[in-house]
Amino acid sequence: MSASFDLDAPDHFTVGAVGAPGERIFYIQGRQDRRLVTLKSEKEQVRALATFLAQMLDKLPTASEPAPQNVDLVEPVDAAWPVASLGLGWDEDRQRIVIVAESVVEEEGEEPATARFAITRAQATAFVERTESLVKAGRPVCPMCSQPKDPAGHVCPRSNGHVVSA
Repeated sequence: MSASFDLDAPDHFTVGAVGAPGERIFYIQGRQDRRLVTLKSEKEQVRALATFLAQMLDKLPTASEPAPQNVDLVEPVDAAWPVASLGLGWDEDRQRIVIVAESVVEEEGEEPATARFAITRAQATAFVERTESLVKAGRPVCPMCSQPKDPAGHVCPRSNGHVVSA
């Protein structure tokens, strides 16, 4: 079983991608004190988390927390495990957004590892903004099928393969 983590007040929380568009690996990363937790994630998981965080932030009162100064991934970018699922909640008592990630289960009957990050609204806002920036930096999307277009061209399934666009 993989290690589980509980960062109840991370001083750093971010998302990042390593590699060329179309081959990027996405990571969710948090650090508290000297403990750095990096999780491998799919682009769509990160995008969905950012979407739900943005919706949650719209419903919460604004806070006067300072914005994070650095949202880059911290080296070494060494993933503890790949993310299978993400959950999101609000801790009213602590006024923090709680993100819970569960690991991929490799053997039947095994319990997934979890990583819990209790982040501030400012950290959540920075995560949303960084995710939007990372997604925009990726491959362009075909307007017909919404699939990413490769630099070498794109055979659109909506056109039965008759249209190839760059």
